Amino acid sequence: MGVSGPLRVLVTGARGLVGRALVPVLRARGHSVAVLTRHAAGPGEIPWDPARGALEAAALEGFGAVVHLAGEPIGARWTAARRFSILESRSGGTRLLATTLARLEGPPRVLISASAVGWYGDRGEEALDETSPPGTGFLSEVCRAWEEAAVPASAAGIRVVHPRIAMVLASRGGALERMLPPFRLGLGGPLGGGRAWWSWIALDDLLSVLLRLLEDERLSGPVNAVAPGVARNGDFARTLGRVLGRPALLPVPAFALRALLGEMAGGALLASARVSPARLTAAGHVFRFPDLEGALRQALGRATRGEAGARGSP
Repeated sequence: MGVSGPLRVLVTGARGLVGRALVPVLRARGHSVAVLTRHAAGPGEIPWDPARGALEAAALEGFGAVVHLAGEPIGARWTAARRFSILESRSGGTRLLATTLARLEGPPRVLISASAVGWYGDRGEEALDETSPPGTGFLSEVCRAWEEAAVPASAAGIRVVHPRIAMVLASRGGALERMLPPFRLGLGGPLGGGRAWWSWIALDDLLSVLLRLLEDERLSGPVNAVAPGVARNGDFARTLGRVLGRPALLPVPAFALRALLGEMAGGALLASARVSPARLTAAGHVFRFPDLEGALRQALGRATRGEAGARGSP
């Protein structure tokens, strides 16, 4: 069922939020890790340039697994240039990597090629799992192209897995870090009406999921990398305020978000996606932080009063 022994693992996006945390975890488990990067400057770094289609196939021989996380951040106004960059950095880079791996004499056993819950689009109250069809909108289009770009690898017999990653909860990097300043000032609150479902996952749990996908040969195709405790946006805001010890009562109207951020507001911040980790649950995967408050406290290093007392904290 599982992979036995250490692997040579190639990682893209190693300078991002998830990649920075994943590389040392892989090494701690005995795997050797190399990084595919546009800025290769030392040992263990292999150059590529997805925009120019530059990737030396010979440098990829001998890897047992590839974890592909690279992609431009989406957290800014989606101008035409930004939309192109978001799409091409995912679909173009994935296509280049997948076609190169497919041509190798000794291809890897597995390609973990990241995707996102943006696949599902804005779906209101609908309960969503891996069997749900794609939604509409820019992020759904990006995710469809992103996953389809890996087809050459699966056609060559490589086990391809697409973790559809939700908002990652970590205090340094990602969406949560950008939320913290107003919430710490007591200026946070629900977005729009606060009714949209937000899917999320603790960074530690995401790392555990990626290790599971790397080592569990039963899993291929889409796998929702989300915590079981999906929350409405309003509940998310109140829980974050409670963890920080601040009020979270100031709603941000939808029209104001759209005026500030344009299409990105409706496509990401106000979209509702009630996503469950159905395939991980069926595989027996256990989440360390299945509920939102526990995940936020862990991410922000804030214990409950009972835990603080047990450690002798003031």
